Amino acid sequence: MHFAIRHTTCFTYDRPVFLEPHLLRLRPRCDGIQHLSHFDLEVVPQPAGISQCLDLDGNAVVRLWFEGEHPALTFTTTSQVETAARNPFDFFLDPAALQLPLRCPDRLAALLAPYRIAGEPEGEVAALARRLAREAGGGTLPFLGALNTYLHRTCDQVFRPDGDPLPPERTLSLGQGACRDLAVLFMEACRCMGIPARFVSGYQADAPEEERQDLHAWAEVYLPGAGWRGYDPTRGLSVVDRHVALAAGPTHEQARPTEGTFRGTGVAAGLRAQISIQTTAAAPPHQAVPTAKERAQ
Repeated sequence: MHFAIRHTTCFTYDRPVFLEPHLLRLRPRCDGIQHLSHFDLEVVPQPAGISQCLDLDGNAVVRLWFEGEHPALTFTTTSQVETAARNPFDFFLDPAALQLPLRCPDRLAALLAPYRIAGEPEGEVAALARRLAREAGGGTLPFLGALNTYLHRTCDQVFRPDGDPLPPERTLSLGQGACRDLAVLFMEACRCMGIPARFVSGYQADAPEEERQDLHAWAEVYLPGAGWRGYDPTRGLSVVDRHVALAAGPTHEQARPTEGTFRGTGVAAGLRAQISIQTTAAAPPHQAVPTAKERAQ
């Protein structure tokens, strides 16, 4: 699927403030299943300096710093992305990863430690994870599918434009949450079963009836033999070609699209965001393009 994305984030202040350095994670990933063909970033006011790097999870990070005082700060990105994954199960798990609790090889355990830390191993989320694992026969993939479906069916989606994700136990007890709440709940249940999980922020192709377009969040789990694989409990889907990932990390904090502060006493700040996502279907793989002669026949 081809995505054309325009994303504007505008911070406003009721009087000029001094802008501290800001971090941006707004450049879509470019890898084997997601190809970035164009990216442009416009910043107003013009930064005094800009640097780019890759963080520990391979996210493209832009660091900006400013001079002087300003009444507003605006980031506008335009991206063109093609997503290629169509089959969420085009892999073979390592034999040791077929059953739960998942045990990672020693050579991976230390690297994956930040993604395996569970909050309350004896809480309600852990109890839910154990129950779903039993009902799935202890299989890793059946458990992931059952968890994804369960959260989608039992938790209503709500729109909450800002704020950190709710604690997973809270989301489970409420039976509702924003996409970031359900992603964190999914991650916690996976970690209770030994499955490494991380938080992903990005975009998703909206259904035709949905008018509002916003940032989206989902989860990725690491499966030995398959690598990182995405699950979206808000939609109840395995992640393939209808999602565009921006950034990922062991917590939502490492995947924030924008991060920064300002200096100013008693200043009231506002935030406006506008996202436009246009999609077109990609041609089926290996489809031959007819010649002019063939089209004329």
